[in-house]
Amino acid sequence: MGRINELADRYVDDWARLNPTGATYAGIKGYDDQLGDFSPDGFAARAELDRRTLAALDAIEPETEAERTAKEAMQERLGLELERYEAGETTSELNVIVSGLHELRETFDLMPTEGEEAVHNIAARLNQFADALRAYTTTLVTAADAGHVSSRAQIIEVAKQCEVWTDPKGDNFFHNLVAGLTADAALTADLQRGAAAATAATAEFGRFLRDELAPRGRATQAAGLERYQLASRYFLGSQIDLTETYAWGFAELARLEAEMREVAALIAGPGATVDEAVAKLDADPARQIQGKEAFRDWMQALADKALADLHGTHFDIPEQVRRIECCLAPTSDGGIYYTGPSEDFSRPGRMWWAVPQGITSFSTWREVTTVYHEGVPGHHLQVAQTQVRADLLNRWQRLLCWVSGHGEGWALYAERLMDELGYLEDPGDKLGMLDGQAFRAARVIVDIGMHLELEIPRDNPFGFHPGERWTPELGWEFLRAHCRIPDENLRFELNRYLGWPGQAPSYKVGERIWMQAREDAKARKGADFDLKEFHRAALDLGSLGLDPLKAALARL
Repeated sequence: MGRINELADRYVDDWARLNPTGATYAGIKGYDDQLGDFSPDGFAARAELDRRTLAALDAIEPETEAERTAKEAMQERLGLELERYEAGETTSELNVIVSGLHELRETFDLMPTEGEEAVHNIAARLNQFADALRAYTTTLVTAADAGHVSSRAQIIEVAKQCEVWTDPKGDNFFHNLVAGLTADAALTADLQRGAAAATAATAEFGRFLRDELAPRGRATQAAGLERYQLASRYFLGSQIDLTETYAWGFAELARLEAEMREVAALIAGPGATVDEAVAKLDADPARQIQGKEAFRDWMQALADKALADLHGTHFDIPEQVRRIECCLAPTSDGGIYYTGPSEDFSRPGRMWWAVPQGITSFSTWREVTTVYHEGVPGHHLQVAQTQVRADLLNRWQRLLCWVSGHGEGWALYAERLMDELGYLEDPGDKLGMLDGQAFRAARVIVDIGMHLELEIPRDNPFGFHPGERWTPELGWEFLRAHCRIPDENLRFELNRYLGWPGQAPSYKVGERIWMQAREDAKARKGADFDLKEFHRAALDLGSLGLDPLKAALARL
């Protein structure tokens, strides 16, 4: 295997013991009855593992080109994890999508539910939940004492999530989870005790956030330059010119909206506006689906068709990867996301939709490209195929390495690829893809602008508040003007950007780098360039920071 791969494999075992919920997410078996240590000592132990591993990596010389790529990837990721911990980011991170609370709740979504052992594991975790949340509360207080705390507004938003998750008229998450399980009388009683305790602990955590942590929270939601630069490097695996990227976001959004107007004319006639085309599409009964279960089934059928079509033509998709499940999430937060398969593929890759309360009607033209993004050739192909490549990648590369710029950039690239391959010939579906791309370009502008409190260019192509400085209120106004997304979903999105600086631009910036990597490969290979081979070789590298990715691709 080589010493670097051996070290990487040992790291996975040590990491899983320290991070049982993470092990469940990664699909590593043996830890589903544990929640782990969410106290300051638990965070410190995981940081010390990274520190030891980095020191060991420094002393090992790669024996092969593959090991060189693995070493560079691991140094880049663990180095940034440690940097974030030492800056107080890891222990204070609390937003509407990522925190210790979310990690604890979401682990139940990925646990097996069939069979006595699986149900016992759920009961065990439910009955540990309150202790784990109390430990996490200590971590947040300790971080705040050291001057590291989320914004007041973000803390309040998470408190609201706690209320929805525990409301019998809302998500009622823990009790609904238990109600769907099959168990004998004794185990059922244990499950119900655990659900009641977890519900009470979550409600109490919400009160702690609102009454104790929020008053200590930062008054502004803007991250500032120093924090934003670290976050951007973490999500991209590359240090970018933020000023240039901010300006590029305006140009890219203007380009996409011009293309949208061209497609709108095909839908609603010459001179039609995009809004007129959208209205026509939304009025078409053939493009509407009523009921979230019916919409899930539509997504499943489209995902299955894409798998069947692309295998053997544009990609060689391993047999284990030719299964994906489209699921409705058990909460109503408004997010759409993908979770990878378990290590042994007994749990398939899954596409999730947390449908907001009150949403019952769905427009298919908006979501064709979402299925390609989350499924094939997007996240499912990328993540699941990586897990198959045990002959090329160590366990850390297959199971634990994830870089948002690489992964989300690939998924956005996959949307554009499907257009190139002829899968978006329907003008409505094409408009949906362009609208999604424009949404991601708007996020580049808004995320960088709000967190750095930049001046809005006086000559911006939209005439939007020239010369003013970004605020969350202006971010909301800009998104509503340029994104055709229901307010329920869009409000979640804005809260996500404000609490998770640097992540939202990683999609479009990552796609930009993927496109440039393809052009560079074309230039190097000339007439020998083969798109299918480029995709195979690139995906076989596993997830990488964008700087290590560019270096590895250049060596192919």
